[in-house]
Amino acid sequence: MLNKFPVWKYLLVLAVVAIGLLYASPNLYGRDPAIQVSGAKGADVDLSVVDKVNAILKKHNVTAKSTILEDGQILVRLKNVEEQLKAQDLLRDSLSDDYISAINMAPAQPAWLKAVGGNPMKLGLDLSGGVHFTMEIDMATAVDNQLEQMEQDFRSDLREEKLRYRSVRRVAGSERMRVEMRTEADKDAAESFLETRYPLNVYIDDSSNDNAFFATMSEQKLKEIRDYAIKQNETIIRNRINQIGVAEPNVQRQGAERIIVQLPGIQDTARAKEILGATATLEFREVDENADVSAAAQGRIPPGTEMIMSRDGYPVVLKKRIILEGSHITGAQSGADEYQRPQVSISLDSKGGAKMNAFTKRAIGKRMATVFIEYKPSGKKDADGKALPPIKVEEVINVATIQARLDRSFRITGIDNPAEAHNLSLLLRAGALVAPIQIVEERTVGPSLGQENIEAGMTAVALGFAFVLVFMLVYYKGFGMVANLALAANLVLIVGVMSLIPGATLTLPGIAGIVLTVGMAVDANVLIFERIREELADGRSPQQAIHFGYDSAFSTIFDANITTLIAAIILFAVGTGPIAGFAVTLAIGILTSMFTAIVGTRAVINLFVGGKRIEKLSI
Repeated sequence: MLNKFPVWKYLLVLAVVAIGLLYASPNLYGRDPAIQVSGAKGADVDLSVVDKVNAILKKHNVTAKSTILEDGQILVRLKNVEEQLKAQDLLRDSLSDDYISAINMAPAQPAWLKAVGGNPMKLGLDLSGGVHFTMEIDMATAVDNQLEQMEQDFRSDLREEKLRYRSVRRVAGSERMRVEMRTEADKDAAESFLETRYPLNVYIDDSSNDNAFFATMSEQKLKEIRDYAIKQNETIIRNRINQIGVAEPNVQRQGAERIIVQLPGIQDTARAKEILGATATLEFREVDENADVSAAAQGRIPPGTEMIMSRDGYPVVLKKRIILEGSHITGAQSGADEYQRPQVSISLDSKGGAKMNAFTKRAIGKRMATVFIEYKPSGKKDADGKALPPIKVEEVINVATIQARLDRSFRITGIDNPAEAHNLSLLLRAGALVAPIQIVEERTVGPSLGQENIEAGMTAVALGFAFVLVFMLVYYKGFGMVANLALAANLVLIVGVMSLIPGATLTLPGIAGIVLTVGMAVDANVLIFERIREELADGRSPQQAIHFGYDSAFSTIFDANITTLIAAIILFAVGTGPIAGFAVTLAIGILTSMFTAIVGTRAVINLFVGGKRIEKLSI
């Protein structure tokens, strides 16, 4: 019998629409203006802090809808944006520096919807508000770090080749390395060896009159260092953003030394700034056992050593030679040792494991220090208004006696509290930045501006939807009503899928994509209905016209939508930010519109007229 679906097909269409409606419904409840209180640098947030927050708000006549302690953070929901801003000022002024108060727009869906995974769509920076960072990489430090590494590599390589050198040192204020050998023969052998060992990275200049020569990084190597600094820092920033739980960030390169970071709907702006701006790494250095610590504290430091203060406030004299750098760290996990003291378990790559093994093999019984290094923004600018380089802060967090040979896995202790261990492991796990990076620009888009954008976008969708509904109803009569039902179902499915996919984010261009898919969904129905009219004009019966109309229009609709889908995929692959947001909604809209326009409308038409004796169609 023509135009009859089996029951399971009707149930399938109904189930798809019902699931789409379920997961689209959280967007009807909106978001509450809220304040999120979290601990700074690992400070604990407990019920006593909740009581303090409630007392501060009550004292100043600010009524909270609810105050909830969840996942170590306090979420205070408020009635409106005015109360939200007032509450933030109060909490920021009244709470100590150990706590951060950040503006947040908290989803307001019921608990049962949240329990089944029903959450509203994630909104982009232009809709939800959020923060925009421009971060600048200190390229001079990136090159300096590579020169220091080259200096150590030269010494190590020459020792392995048994080539005797007097000194290997960097020429002050330049990017050149001066290598002085003991004899003319050693000089010639060293030049030949280094040119072979570093064929593309080093330019050898032996214009010196003594047994010395100069090694300079090639332009190709310098370009590689700068490109690597940008790419690696960009990757590490993405990892750090993942660690703090921000969905669909926009991280992209700008020019030769800058990275743009956009965090839409960020819940904890200060925390994000702390994590993104921190440049943390470790160095493992040998303690100089023969040094006079008292004399060093007064400035008399033995050659080849330096004094660094420990976290507990006492000086430690360390040899300048670095045993191992943080770049070899592949994993870091916080935990507790057998005495329940905080610790961080470190995993190294193979090269780092070999270095640690080689050093500890000959250093059993000696002491090794773990130096924590962090670059902090100076907060100052030069005469031209350019931010000054960040300040390097070093401290010894652990000194331990080497009891046995260490390999690719070991642990560090001497950390104050579990929260500090967690923060350290997070930074090390996300990766040590290749070069210091500082925030040179910060812009915030407030939720009120985002709400205006949402209202304008929704007005555009509603007007487009309304005009299409009227046109279809007038031009195609009863079949136009079916198309309108499919169009409504299509919007529900787009919103439901966008809400269901963790990485999908709605932006203003995304709303434009929804409006575009409304037109595309109607276009598919227009093709089908016109084919049905043609079949009727050719003398076919109503049932045959429906059957052949859908069949003949399918290939045209499929080809047109597939080509658009390919374009959307390419846009998503090569685009960033708003372009990617447009591509996501367009791709989802294409798939849902094909389902509703082809399967959905035919199911409705088959349900009402399929298999029946009819003389005329309302088309």
